[in-house]
Amino acid sequence: MQHPVSGDTIVKESPSLPWYKKLGPGLITGAADDDPSGIATYSQGGAQFGYNLLWTLLFTYPLMVGIQIVSARIGRVTGEGLAANIRRCYSPWLLYLIVSMLVIANTINIGADIAAMADAVRLVVGGPHAVYVVGFGALSVLLQVFIPYKRYVHVLKWLTLALFAYVGVVFFVHISWGDVLRRVVVPHITFSKEYVTAAVAILGTTISPYLFFWQASQEVEEVDADPYAHSLRTAPEQARAHLRRISIDTYIGMGISNLIAFFIMLTTATTLFQHGMRQIQTSAQAAEALRPIAGEFAFLLFSCGVIGTGMLAIPVLAGSAAYAVAGAFGWRKGLDLKLAMGKRFYGIIAASTLMGAVIGMIDVDPIKALFWAAVINGVISVPIMVVMMLMAQRRDIMGPFVVTRKLKYLGWSATAAMAAAVIILFVTSWG
Repeated sequence: MQHPVSGDTIVKESPSLPWYKKLGPGLITGAADDDPSGIATYSQGGAQFGYNLLWTLLFTYPLMVGIQIVSARIGRVTGEGLAANIRRCYSPWLLYLIVSMLVIANTINIGADIAAMADAVRLVVGGPHAVYVVGFGALSVLLQVFIPYKRYVHVLKWLTLALFAYVGVVFFVHISWGDVLRRVVVPHITFSKEYVTAAVAILGTTISPYLFFWQASQEVEEVDADPYAHSLRTAPEQARAHLRRISIDTYIGMGISNLIAFFIMLTTATTLFQHGMRQIQTSAQAAEALRPIAGEFAFLLFSCGVIGTGMLAIPVLAGSAAYAVAGAFGWRKGLDLKLAMGKRFYGIIAASTLMGAVIGMIDVDPIKALFWAAVINGVISVPIMVVMMLMAQRRDIMGPFVVTRKLKYLGWSATAAMAAAVIILFVTSWG
C-alpha cells in the first residue's frame, strides 16, 4: 500500500510482522540496563538490606517506561538522535557539556563492566585478568565495526537471553515468598545514610542517560535499515503502528530489565544477607559468594550472566557515546555504515571501549569508579531529561506527535525523581 507524502514522494508502509519480531530498541535498551555494574548495585542492595529495597524496582518501572518512550518517540518522529535535535534547538555549550560528561561516564562504566566480565571468566576457568580485559574490549569493537546493523541487532537480541540466568538462580535457593510480598508492599524504610545511598544508586542505575541516547538512535537506525520506514514527520500515516510498537517494545524491555534486577536482588537477599555477608563490591564477588551457599550450578549461572550482560551492555555504552558525539558535530553515524564512511563514528566506539579496557586493567577501587560514574550520570541525566521533555512538547520538533498527557506526567515525574536523587546523593555523601 502506498501513501503520498509531499509532491511526488511515495512512501510505503512496512510489511506487517508478528509483535515479537518488532521488539528491538526497547528490548535491547532495557536488557543493557542490567549490565555488570548494575548487577553489582542490585547485589549490594540485596546483601545489605535483604528484601527491604525490592520496592524500588516497582517504583522505577513506570518512570523508566515513560522517559524511554519519550526518547524513542523523539528519534522516530524526527529521524534524528537526541544530540542532533539538541544541536538544532539549544545552545552549543549545553550540548558539548552534556556530551562530554556522557562520554566520560560511559567510558568509566565500560571499564567497570569489562573488569567484572574478566573477573567472572577468571572465577570459572582461571587465567590472567589482563588478557580477558583486552579480549572483551577488542571483541566488542570488532563486532560493532564489522557486523552490519541488521545482523548485529539480532546478536544483541539473543544476548538478552543471558539475563534469564538470574531467574534460574532462584530455583537453587529457598525463598520465603510470603516475606518477599510483605516487604515489597510494606517495605521497612530507614533514613540511614547507607539505606538512602543504596536506594539512590538503584534509581541512578535504572534511569541512565546512555539509555536515552541509545534508544532514540536505534529508532533512527530502524528507519535507515528499513526501506519502507520513514520518520513520522515525513510519513504520518505510519504513526499509529510505530508509536504502538514503541510502547509495546519499551514496556516489555523495561519490564524484563526490572524483573531481572528484582531476581538479582532477591537472590542475594535470600543467600548473602541471610548468611551475614553484607559487603559485596562487584558482581564477580556476588557470584563467588553464592558458590558455598547456593551451590556450584547457581554460581555458574550467575557468572555466565555477568559475561552475557556485559557483552550486551558494552556496545550500548560505547554506541550511545558515539551517537552523541557524532550527532553533536553533525558527523555521519550509524552501525550500518561501512568503515570507510564512518571512520569518526567508529573511532569514538573504539576509543571509548579501549579506554574503558585500560581502566579495567588499573587497580581502581570498583565502588569508587561506579560511584563517580553514578554521580556524573545523575548530574547530567537531569538537564538531559528536562531538555527531552521540552523537545517532546514542541510542535516545531514533533509536529502533531507531541507527547500525550500520560507521557508528559510520567516523563516529568521521572525527571523530578532523578533530580531529588541527585540532591540526596550529594547530601548523604558530603553532608
